[in-house]
Amino acid sequence: MRIGILGTGNVARALAAGWSGAGHEVVLGSRRPQDRKETGLTVVGLDEAVTHAEVVVNATPGTVSLDLLAGIGAPALTGKTLIDVGVGLSDDYTELSHPNSSLGEQIQAAFPGTAVVKTLCTMDSTVMVDPGGLDGASTVFLSGESTAAKQLTGRLLGDLGWPSSSLMDIGGITTARGQEHFALLFMGIAAGVGGHMFNINVVTPSNRR
Repeated sequence: MRIGILGTGNVARALAAGWSGAGHEVVLGSRRPQDRKETGLTVVGLDEAVTHAEVVVNATPGTVSLDLLAGIGAPALTGKTLIDVGVGLSDDYTELSHPNSSLGEQIQAAFPGTAVVKTLCTMDSTVMVDPGGLDGASTVFLSGESTAAKQLTGRLLGDLGWPSSSLMDIGGITTARGQEHFALLFMGIAAGVGGHMFNINVVTPSNRR
């Protein structure tokens, strides 16, 4: 598929490398593409990245994502699946910028013609593209209103190494709040284990029917 990833940070680069390695045609979108050539990946302007894409990925800081997407405009995003992996955190990582909502919800409300799927925001970029590097299975969540968009996102997650057994559809876009609000617990766990290379696994009773 043609994938346009908005952003050029660690998350964007990791996802670009993972999906490119799986055979997808990936470009990164930047406000200053001429200053981002050191990535070794194809970097274009934001508008060009969206025009190129069948699937758009928001990997920009959650505090600026809405303004950035507004600059691109709803017509360019209409009819596309937008995978949102952003989380809005303060500079010291102690407060959420969307404490009573979620970035995913706000993007969906601002762009009703776009199918927004929230995923991958409960883990570090290393785990996003190498779930097999952990000692055991773990869970990746999907939130969104469109079943088709979530199925498409699930296939793309599979291309990053996520088995179908790890995918958990937790419902509509309002459930993105739980994914994003986990960021505060993530920071606590990271301090406890001394690193970011971890994930969580949802464990249910063995006799569950």
